[in-house]
Amino acid sequence: MEKAYIFLSCEIGKELEIASQLRTINEIKNVMITYGEYDIVVEAETKNSDKMDNLLTSKIRKLEKIRSTITLRVTI
Repeated sequence: MEKAYIFLSCEIGKELEIASQLRTINEIKNVMITYGEYDIVVEAETKNSDKMDNLLTSKIRKLEKIRSTITLRVTI
């Protein structure tokens, strides 16, 4: 099991739209809109590291209006 917290910066005013899109992804367990340097924090879980890599590169980073991501992987 892989777990990660992903911090996202997005275009101004697009937080709710992106959060809504993120909530449709099965591997994402929690989506929180924040204030400060990052706009959204995502909690994600996958079966292994390859699936986590795929989630990050193919599902999250390809969403329009996301400027950058920082990923903190957690050991369970």
